[in-house]
This record gives sequence, structure tokens and C-alpha cells, in this order.
Amino acid sequence: MIDLKLYGYEETEPEKSNNIPGRVTEQQRDKYTVMTEHGEVTASLKGTFHHNVQTREGFPCVGDFVLLQYNPTGDSRITELLPRKSKFSRADFSGHAVGYVKTIREQVVAANFDYVFILSSLNADFRVSRILRYLTQAWQSGGQPVVILTKADLAWDYDSAVMELQQVAADVPVHAISSHTGQGLDVLGQYLQPGKAIVFLGMSGVGKSSLLNVLMSEDVMAVNSIREDDSRGRHTTTHRQLFMLPCGAMVIDTPGMRELGLFDVGEAISQGFSDIEELFTQCKFSDCQHKTEPRCAIRAALSDGSLPQERWERYQAQMRENRFVDRKAARNLKKKG
Repeated sequence: MIDLKLYGYEETEPEKSNNIPGRVTEQQRDKYTVMTEHGEVTASLKGTFHHNVQTREGFPCVGDFVLLQYNPTGDSRITELLPRKSKFSRADFSGHAVGYVKTIREQVVAANFDYVFILSSLNADFRVSRILRYLTQAWQSGGQPVVILTKADLAWDYDSAVMELQQVAADVPVHAISSHTGQGLDVLGQYLQPGKAIVFLGMSGVGKSSLLNVLMSEDVMAVNSIREDDSRGRHTTTHRQLFMLPCGAMVIDTPGMRELGLFDVGEAISQGFSDIEELFTQCKFSDCQHKTEPRCAIRAALSDGSLPQERWERYQAQMRENRFVDRKAARNLKKKG
């Protein structure tokens, strides 16, 4: 028998049916691999599940705890999705054409994790603005974000990249590592504790698979080379999967995301740019537009350099995107109602 507590399961109250709990460790289309007290089983959704779930985020994803009807000779049936303690979502832009988006829905990438490892390689494709977008969504997820800068052995000055991120991402740990040489890997032990779950996020080619192989002490994922002309990678991970590490921690590996659509991140933007929103309270007018109004704290900070122009522009860009996504999502819900 498998003890599901090793997989982070905490029973809040005795189950009232014959269904058993399990944790989703892999998903490929409509088939799920679920770890249960009987070991790994293959499962699909029970027919009534589709009728009871109103929105896409109500379907199971990797990391979710579920109840299922156990079948020792065939596919088990998932009957219920248990409450999530954390989830990482992205905006799924559907039906888009040039300059037009038909619908925006929430896509849950992973669930029930403790830490969000945002991986970015220290090569020509290193972008602070992209990392900040991941951080914004990570703050909204309920997990603790951690920035992992990979391929430190190939960077001649990675300290400056670490310092730059520490300046714009206050209170977020930033670590430079090398899966090839082992540099910096020892510091990750503070997160890789038994029963803890970590979700790996980042673009293709940033080294998620290489780091996972090192932590697993075996090659569980293929590793592809990056393109030399732009330092961008090819897709290695094709689906989401949960791995149990030898140390007892778990890693949810995800396919590389070229673009991350922010979803429902108003509070997270406020948290990530708290310095800017604190300046708002110092403006003379509560409805200041920060353009031509007198005694505008934002314009004063931009003028004296205490607020970098680039940071102000990043804040505005994320706020515009969040308002756009919120409007589209609200219209979708209105149509369904």
C-alpha cells in the first residue's frame, strides 16, 4: 500500500463514499495517471463530471488531489476534484485573429504546490521583463516564487543579473546555478524537503529538464540543444508531469511557455509593484492620471530617477493587459449566465 501523505495528501475528514483519494501525476489529453494507495492507476473522468463542472479550471490538472472509483482491471473513474491550496494559471486566448480575441479562459497549469521555480537561463535570451510577468502570476498562485538563473557556468557576469532581479523583485529569492557543474545546487535543499511540491516554469531551453535530471539522479527527461542564433530552445517537455525526487520532494515539470498570458492578477501586480502604488497615495489628487497634474508623485519620482522609467512602463503594461483580460473574461461569464 502507498502512503499518500508522502505525496502531500492531508485528509481533512473521512471520505463518505467508497471512492478513494489520489494525486494526479500526469495528464495526456483526457487520460490521467493518478497515484493512489494501490499505486499508479490510469484514470479518466466519470461521465457526470463533465455535467457538474461549469468552467475549464474545474477540471483536474497535474498536482490535483481527486476522488476516484478504483478499478483494478481497467481505467478508474475520477468523480471529484478536491479543493486546491494553490494553482498556477495562465490566460488561454482562444479564437484569436489579427487584432481580435474571441474568448479568454483560465488555464490551470499546475496545482497544490509550495514553491514556484521560475527558471531563466543566463544567455542572450535573458529578459527581466519576462521574469517579472512570471513573478506576477506566481504571486497570485498561492505558492512562494523563487527565481532560478540557470547555466551560470556559461555566464561571465551572472552577479549583475542576480542583483538586477533582486532590485526589482523584493523579497523573492534569486539563485544562480549550473546543472552541468553543480554550482549553486546545494542552496536548493532548503526548498526540496520531503512532502513539498515545486512547479518548474520557464521557456523552452532554459534548463528545466537538465535540472530535473540532476535532482532525480537519473535521466528522466531528454535534453535538447538551443539554437545558437538566438539562444532559444526547442520543446523537450511535451506534457505536465509530477516527479517524486529521491529526497522526498516533488517536482511538477511543465512544457516551455513562449508567452505567459496574465490572468486575474490585480492583487499580484499590487504586491509586485508596491513601491509604485505607494507613490499613488502621495499624489495631490486621488484620481491623478500622472500626466500633467500638479504635485504628482509618480512624475516627480521619474524626474529624480528614484522610479526608473522602465519599471513604470512594465507596471503600466501589466495593468493594461490585466484590465483587458478581466473585461474579456467578464463578458464570457455574462454570456454563459
